[in-house]
Amino acid sequence: MSRKFTTFRPLGALLIVLALTAVACGDDDAETTTTTAATTTTAAATTTTQGETFTPGPLGYIEVAPGAPIEIRALQAISGEVAFLGQDQVYGVQLAIADYGDVLGHPVNLGTVEDDLCSADGGQAGAQNILAQLVEGDGGAFTGPVGVIGATCTGATRAALPLISEAGLLMISGSNTGPALTSNLVGVPGEYNAPGFYRTAHNDLYQGGAVGRFAYDVLGVRKAAAIHDGDPYTDGLATAFKDAFEALGGEVVVYTAVNKGDTDMTSVLTEVAAGAPEFVFFPIFQPEGDFLIQQGRSTAGLEDVIWVGADGVLTDSFMALPETAGMYFSGPDLRFGENMSVTGKTYNDFLAAYQELAGISPTAAFHAHTYDATALLLDTISQIAFVEADGTLKIDRQGLRDALTATRDFPGLIGPITCDRYGDCGSQAISIIHHEDPTAIAASKANVVYAEVAGVVNEG
Repeated sequence: MSRKFTTFRPLGALLIVLALTAVACGDDDAETTTTTAATTTTAAATTTTQGETFTPGPLGYIEVAPGAPIEIRALQAISGEVAFLGQDQVYGVQLAIADYGDVLGHPVNLGTVEDDLCSADGGQAGAQNILAQLVEGDGGAFTGPVGVIGATCTGATRAALPLISEAGLLMISGSNTGPALTSNLVGVPGEYNAPGFYRTAHNDLYQGGAVGRFAYDVLGVRKAAAIHDGDPYTDGLATAFKDAFEALGGEVVVYTAVNKGDTDMTSVLTEVAAGAPEFVFFPIFQPEGDFLIQQGRSTAGLEDVIWVGADGVLTDSFMALPETAGMYFSGPDLRFGENMSVTGKTYNDFLAAYQELAGISPTAAFHAHTYDATALLLDTISQIAFVEADGTLKIDRQGLRDALTATRDFPGLIGPITCDRYGDCGSQAISIIHHEDPTAIAASKANVVYAEVAGVVNEG
C-alpha cells in the first residue's frame, strides 16, 4: 500500500521531482523496482490486518493489550552543552503525541526520554536502556516499545542503530543529517545504513551542496576553508561542502578540525589564515563554535573573511553573540507557514502550542521535523496494525518498516514527506540566512538570501 495524501506545497513537490538529474538517472530503475516490492509487501500486510486472522512477519510483532498504551520512546540529547537541541525536539514529540491522539483506541505513552549525550557512548547506552524494555513472548510476540524517535546527533545514532535494527525496532530521526546513515543519493547505501532507520531531516549532501553553490555562484568565492570537530555530522557536512565547491572549480585551501572541548582556537585559526581563504565554513556545535567565531574575528589575516555556520549553531544562544553579526547560516528551510500535518495542525498552530508548552519559542532548527517523525510513526501504526475482537492490537514489525519505506506525500509540517529505500524521508529544503543583527535574531532567521529544494535553486 503506497499511501496518497494531499500535497500542501505544490511548488516544493515539483522541485523535488525535478531534483538533481544525476540522482534521478543514476538509480532510477533500481529505485522503481524496490518501491514496487515495498508497496506489494505493505499491501499484503494491510490485507492481513483487515482480514480475520493475523500472520506475523519475520521480525515478529508488538502486542498491545486491550486499553493498554502503545509504547514509543525518544533518544535525544537532553543534557550538557547541546541540551537545547534535544529538548527542542522532545517538545516536538510531545506535541505530536497530543495532537494525534489515540491510535486505534489506544493512548500513546512516551515513557522516559533517554539521553543520547550527543555521543556514541550516550547513543549506545540509550539504545540498551530502550531494548531492556522489550520483552519477547510466544509465537513472535513482543511487548514494549514499537519504535524510537531519535537520536539528536548523528554520532549517537551510529552507535544506537545497529542495536535497534538488530532487535527488529525502528528509529526515525528528526535531526540526523549525515549521509552515511542513508545513502550517497545515487543508489549507494551509506556505511552506517541499517534496516529500520528513517529520518525526516535532510541529507547533508544537499546542505553541503547548497553552501558550495551559494559560495561559488552567489558570492563569487574561489578560495574557501572548512573546519569540523571530528564528529560524523560535522565532518560529513564539511566534506559535502568541500566536494561541491571543488566540483564547481573552487579551491578548499584548508580542511581542518578543532577538538571537542577546545577553548583556545589559536592554532587552527592560524592554520586557516595561512591559506588566505575568502570564506570559512564551520559546521560545528557550541561551545566550540562560540570560541571559534569570537577568536576568529580578531585573528590576523581573517579580518575580511566570510564566516558561515550550519544548523548546529543555528540557535538563539549562538546568534546572540556580538561576533556573529554579518555571518551566514545554512540549515533546513524553516518557512513552513501554513503547511498542515496529518494531525490537522499547521506550523503556525504548532508554534503557538510550543510556546504554551515550553514557555519559549523554538530555540533550534529541527522541532517541526521531529513532530513529523512522530506523527509519521503513529499514523503508519494506524495503517498497518491488526485489531483483535477484544481490542488487542498487533503491530507487525516488518510490516511497519515496509509501510514507512512506501510512504508517499505524507502531509507534514515541513511539507510533503516521501521516503526512499534508504530511509531519507525529508523534504530536502535548504536555506541560507544572513544574520545582520545579534539583537534581532527572529529577523535574521527570516532573512533568507538563498534556498534550494533537493538541490534545485528555489527562486520563489
